[in-house]
Amino acid sequence: MDTKTTEKTATSKTDEVAAGTSAEAAGTTQAAETAADAGSIPAAETVADAGAAVAAEDTAAELLDEPDDELDDDELDDEEAPSAEATGLGAAAAAVVSAALSAVALTGTWTGKVVAERETLIGQIKTSAGGTPAQQINEIYGDAWHSTALVNGVFALLAVIVGVLVLTLPRRPVRVRAVAVAGAVLGGLGLLLSVGTYFDLFLSLPTTGS
Repeated sequence: MDTKTTEKTATSKTDEVAAGTSAEAAGTTQAAETAADAGSIPAAETVADAGAAVAAEDTAAELLDEPDDELDDDELDDEEAPSAEATGLGAAAAAVVSAALSAVALTGTWTGKVVAERETLIGQIKTSAGGTPAQQINEIYGDAWHSTALVNGVFALLAVIVGVLVLTLPRRPVRVRAVAVAGAVLGGLGLLLSVGTYFDLFLSLPTTGS
């Protein structure tokens, strides 16, 4: 009898311990599920709030970028317009300069006149002490003519260079190109006359009788 009673008592205690353990496990599982449910709600709300904030930031960035792009386009247009206008104005001025230089080369300059008078004076000084008529002609007149032709030739060459540079520029107005062509042609004519005069191709120096 004692042995049976002891066995029943041990069995009852074992069942009570197992039941207690099961109850504790169930309580722990329920608490964990409750905590998980309670934590998932704020987490979902946090994710939703973060997504809304990111969308708001993207929308604000797009709104800020659009005026900047328009402003940049307007600024680029404003910068290109004065640049093109300045380039056209420079080309027109260069064409006029070319035409003026060619006219100066054909008609003569004050600089050429001064250089010619200087050479004449030097020739008179050289031949004052004595010299043949051929030397006097060469020193007094020949050097003066050649100096004048040299100065006019320099102006003519500058006219040709400036006119050709203007013609090489792209998208120039017709009037600018016309003036540049006139300056280059007249400059070339003046250069031809200057070279011929310098080397006595058109007019030779007077000579004395043998």
